[in-house]
Amino acid sequence: MENDNKHNHLKIKLGVSGAAETGHCGIHTLDAAKDLGREIVRQGAILVTGATTGFPLWTAMGAKEEKGFSIGISPASSEKEHVDVYRLPVDYMDLVIYTGFGYAGRDLLFTRSCDAMFIGCGRIGTIHEFTIAFEDGKPIGVLEGDWETANELKEIIAKGHRPNDKIVFDSDPARLVKKVLELVKKDKVSEYRLTRPTMSPL
Repeated sequence: MENDNKHNHLKIKLGVSGAAETGHCGIHTLDAAKDLGREIVRQGAILVTGATTGFPLWTAMGAKEEKGFSIGISPASSEKEHVDVYRLPVDYMDLVIYTGFGYAGRDLLFTRSCDAMFIGCGRIGTIHEFTIAFEDGKPIGVLEGDWETANELKEIIAKGHRPNDKIVFDSDPARLVKKVLELVKKDKVSEYRLTRPTMSPL
C-alpha cells in the first residue's frame, strides 16, 4: 500500500518564449505556436507565457482550445499599465501576474516560475529568456520551423563552450513536449516530509 502522505506535484509549469512581432517568421509559425500550446495541455501541464502578443499569445490560444490553464507574467505593474502603456493583451489567460519590473525583470521572474522553457520563433528578448533558463539549469525545448531562431541558438550553444544536456530540439510539438517533460521529471522532488521544529527546553 502506498504512503498516503506522499507529496505529488500535480501540475508541471511549462513556459513558452517567442517573438511578440512575428513578421520575420515563416507563414506557418502561428499554427506551430497553437500546436505547441495544445500539446502542453494534452500532456498534462500548465502554460506560462510573458503575457504578450505574437508567438506566446497563439500558444495560449492553443492551450485554451484544449481547455487548459494559462498564466501570463507581465512587465507591467497593473492591468491598466499592461493594456494602456505596454499594449499587451489579457485574452486567453486565466491569471496575469503584474510584476512592475519591465521586460528585463519580467523575463527573470517568468523563467524562474517555470519548470522548463520552450523557445519558438524569437527576437532578442527570446534569446534573453533562453540565456536565463540556460544559466538556471532549466530543461529547454527549442521548436524548429520556418524561422532562424533554432539555428541561431545552436550556434550560440556551440560557441559558448558550455555543454548542456538539458536542451532538446525538434520540429514536432508533441515529441518536443514529451522530451522536455522527461527531463523535468528527472529533477522533480518525489516526496516532501513536513517535520515539526524541535523545542529546546527553557
